[in-house]
Formats: sequence, C-alpha cells, structure tokens
Amino acid sequence: MARVHVSSLGLSLSCILAFFFFSKLCFCFNPKHLNLSTITAHWSSAGATWYGTPDGFGSEGGACGYGNTVSQPPFSSMVTGIGPSLYSSGKECGACYQVKCTKHRSCSGEPVRVVITDFCPGGPCASDAAHFDLSGTAFGAMAVSGEENKLRDAGVLEILFARVACDYSGKSIVFHVDQGSNPYYFAMVVEYEEGDGDLACVDLKEAGSTGSDKWRTMQQSWGAVWKLDAGSRLRPPLSIRLTSQYSGQTLVAKDVIPDGWQPGATYRSLVNYL
Repeated sequence: MARVHVSSLGLSLSCILAFFFFSKLCFCFNPKHLNLSTITAHWSSAGATWYGTPDGFGSEGGACGYGNTVSQPPFSSMVTGIGPSLYSSGKECGACYQVKCTKHRSCSGEPVRVVITDFCPGGPCASDAAHFDLSGTAFGAMAVSGEENKLRDAGVLEILFARVACDYSGKSIVFHVDQGSNPYYFAMVVEYEEGDGDLACVDLKEAGSTGSDKWRTMQQSWGAVWKLDAGSRLRPPLSIRLTSQYSGQTLVAKDVIPDGWQPGATYRSLVNYL
C-alpha cells in the first residue's frame, strides 16, 4: 500500500459464551458501563501521520475492505489507518475514535471523529504505543481553519485520541456481498454499525432453521469481511446475527439476505445498535 508520509484474550467473553450458549450471549454479558454512548471519553497519547492526497481518503477501502465507500457519506473521507496495537487483526475495523492535536501552532485543539478503515503495519505505526495514519482530509480537519496544509507539513504529530461511539445519523446496517460468494460459500462486508462500531462475532441462519442451535458461526476472513464455507447449498433468505466486540451487545437482521441474492450486491437491514 503506497503511503505519502509514513506509512483481550483473543475472543471476547461474548464470543466464548456464543460458542457454548449461542443465542444467550447478549444476555450473559452486557454491562452498562461498557456502552460507549454513555461513558466519558478517556484521552490517551498517540502519534499521527497522514497518507494519500491532501484532501483525499487515504487508500480506496484499505485493509478493512470497505472499498470506495470510504470517500462517500457517512464516512466522507474522515477515516484512518491504525497501528498493530489498536488494529486487533481487523477486529477493530469500523471502530470510531476522536482525535485532536494541541502541540503545533496550526492545531485547533478541537476533536474530530474518524473511523478505522485501514491498517498501517510499519514505521512509527509499529513502533509507537498507538499510531493513527489518517487520511489527508482527516489530518487537515484537526487544523485551524485555513492552516490545513501547514499542519500536514508538520510530519509526525503527537495527538490525543479517545474511543467513542459511532454516529451514522440514523443509517441502518448494510451487508455488501463479496464477489466471490456462491450458493455454497458466503462472504460479506458489514458496514455502518452505530455505537461500538466493531464486531467480535457474526453468525448466519438459513431459512427454515429453528432454535438457537441453528446459528452458524462465520469466520473473519480479513478486515471487515466475514465468511462461511457452508459445505452444502445455503437456503435463503439468510438472517445475520452480529455481536459487538466492545460491549457484547447482540443484534439480529432477520432475512436480510433475500432469496435470489447476488454476489456484489448490497442489502440494507432495518436495524442498528442505536
């Protein structure tokens, strides 16, 4: 991936419970103090660089697999690559952070919200305790109005960051079916999860399946892409169950993948976390 400047215990408790108790996991582990929408932001220090074009979105889709949606609302190019310490092997794709800078004369000191859509594996991204490789747009958004280019010229910045709830202004969760999917293999990208933003577990249920034991656990393929090697022909419509990594909250999009679904198609659910 070209860059201009520089470029838990494994499964959460909710995943362990999902493995043994399936549908009961969200009731077993949903402590209120883990709800990002209700807690005060806790600020920590990190390094920051930017990549791509000055007013761009970094790279198209990046390591999370969101494709060209990163340049479009609601992402609107306010996205970032993240170092290994926070990327969590792709489990943090979709998580939201506020970032702000205060130690450069062009810093506004005001926080801006960014979404993790990419991975930054080397350089200061790997050596810093935490590092954000921001899109040019997001890096410039930390500046005083009119001084965006001066801030981009600063090189590596010290910033403050805080995990926050994602806010997609009432959008529902979307499932984009991977082009390689077929009746025996199903893969998809999950987008626009409000609140926690990240996922620990994704499960699929076929039409005609009854009971909690009929949910089939999908595997994280890479980034925000989840897959299921079915072993037999899948019976649509397909329901999808999502479990947040941060809070363990569970959400079900019933029959969201319709009969006659197509690879490359996008299907919008009627649900979201907030």
